[in-house]
Amino acid sequence: MLKQVLKGYNLILASGSPRRQQFFKDLDLDFTIQLKEVDEIYPDHLKAVEISDYLAKLKAAEFTDLRKNDILVTSDTIVWHHNKALGKPKNLQDAKNMIASLSGETHEVITSVCFKTTTTTTVINQTTKVTFKKLSSEEITYYVDTFSPLDKAGSYGIQEWIGYIGITNIEGSYFNVMGLPVQLVYETLMELVES
Repeated sequence: MLKQVLKGYNLILASGSPRRQQFFKDLDLDFTIQLKEVDEIYPDHLKAVEISDYLAKLKAAEFTDLRKNDILVTSDTIVWHHNKALGKPKNLQDAKNMIASLSGETHEVITSVCFKTTTTTTVINQTTKVTFKKLSSEEITYYVDTFSPLDKAGSYGIQEWIGYIGITNIEGSYFNVMGLPVQLVYETLMELVES
């Protein structure tokens, strides 16, 4: 359905995330992938959703050569816990430390998405609360050593083993925790084209 609405537009997804790319495929969209290197550095005073909004816009700002019918989509996900942003881990030990800090507690997963055309820039975001059971050090080590946490904010994928065995409660969008608030993206694209 959205594919028909977007006829005549060039949808560009600026994300190397295989999960975000799969979401766009699952929405039955025609899109291209364009990547630009961006230093994901943000001012220290920013908090929670301000960080992910800033980074999504920063990624979009790299694209200065958009054409009339282009719609660029950039995105950023952070885990917000104890008044601190957890991004992607630096190494396996960092991943273990991050997951250990989330163990037995509730944290927020915040994803911001920026939609940029030649004339407009729109940013949306969504926050989901996720609660982990108390994880044993063996469970944490098994997950980090067996799966690939290094490309994930907060060092875990909700759709992987750790999510199956460790998550006791979720408030909000499941897909947001995977890296894209799909329903909001759908609605925003519909509105962008209709306006």
